[in-house]
Amino acid sequence: MEHHSVDILVINGMLLSLDQSGTIIEKGSVAVNKGKIVAAGPCEEMESWRSGETIDAGGCIVMPGLVNAHTHLPMSLFRGLADDLPLMTWLNEYIFPAEASHVNPETVGIGALLSCAEMVLSGTTTCCDGYFFEDSVARAVFEIGIRGVLGQGVIDYPAPGVPNPSINIEHAVSFVETWTGKTSLITPSIFCHSPYTCSKKTLATAAGEARSRGVLFQIHVAETRSEYERMKKEQGMSPVQYLDKLGVLGPGTLLVHAVWVDEEDIRIIADSGAGIAHNPESNMKLASGIAPVPEFIKKGLTVGIGTDGCASNNNLDLFAEMDSAAKLHKVNTFDPTVMSAETVLNMATEGGARAIGLESQIGSLEVGKQADLIVVDMQKPHLVPMYSPVSHLVYAAKGSDVRDVVIDGKVVVRDTVLLTIDQEKLLRKAEAAGMEIRKAIP
Repeated sequence: MEHHSVDILVINGMLLSLDQSGTIIEKGSVAVNKGKIVAAGPCEEMESWRSGETIDAGGCIVMPGLVNAHTHLPMSLFRGLADDLPLMTWLNEYIFPAEASHVNPETVGIGALLSCAEMVLSGTTTCCDGYFFEDSVARAVFEIGIRGVLGQGVIDYPAPGVPNPSINIEHAVSFVETWTGKTSLITPSIFCHSPYTCSKKTLATAAGEARSRGVLFQIHVAETRSEYERMKKEQGMSPVQYLDKLGVLGPGTLLVHAVWVDEEDIRIIADSGAGIAHNPESNMKLASGIAPVPEFIKKGLTVGIGTDGCASNNNLDLFAEMDSAAKLHKVNTFDPTVMSAETVLNMATEGGARAIGLESQIGSLEVGKQADLIVVDMQKPHLVPMYSPVSHLVYAAKGSDVRDVVIDGKVVVRDTVLLTIDQEKLLRKAEAAGMEIRKAIP
């Protein structure tokens, strides 16, 4: 028998490919070589494969890593800082002042490392981020070994790292140029905060720069009723219509939140090809409203799931986010059939990958794609017996059930232990940073 040698072989697990056919293999193996999936199938068909490292996934589900479609990684240092407040009070009286006094390259790096560790340990292998000092975020992402679409923040006010707003786009473009092609793990992006914090010129120019460089353009939009009403009063149109008029929307645009939208807005988004990042727990916590995601899905929009930052969630566990997303829309529509487990799991994998422009690389276990996969231990009291693996993953599983994580063909978590950094040292640094922030906030 001819043997095939690979770097990693995952064996004996239930394979959920989450490809277009929804392939499930009861007892299968995945072969990984040079960062990519080179074979996947029933164990008996892969007996000739040999590897330098073998992961026995018996009793586990092997599936694509989860994709967090919207994060603010450094904000893990603000977790619990100002809870139970309206969005504008939360931003203007707590978050913006905390950022002004305590956001610097060091704290951004610590917060980003903390968030990346939390995500990887709970099964997220890719995130889409937007913040300031994004160079520090990129270095943290690379150190942990997670995959990231990372956007340098643009806002028309003095911001951390960019005290002069007149060079905000220039700064973002420099970030994109620095990180383009530097590592397979990092895809640079440009992130405009919102239509109400960026001028027409800033929005159009930033989107144009992103488009000309072939990178994702991210923006918060239609998050709150007050934003919607303000835009209607000042511009005579909705936030989505405003962005459409500026030429900002397109296949390379990610609209974050999109809560306050109507039928015309949905049609515009569908025609443009823009993606949406749905953040149910953040929207619930800030009482922003409920995005019409079932309608998005019905109209064929591309929708991923995001956690938002830890300051408004307060965790980065996408398993919890999937559960919330499914149940929120059921109770909101009084229809238990909407947002099925299959739909929500797709949003957290292939849908998220598509929304951030990485669908050709990640989101499913298919030959030729990057080897980003997770092993979920299903031998837990809350997971036995199992009638439907998809249902269990959405409604019963937790991030803490993730046992092993492979990203870009490298084992990042083995037996629930993060291998790439000194976790205890990181926690000490994060606690020290939190103590300094605590002193300055009333």
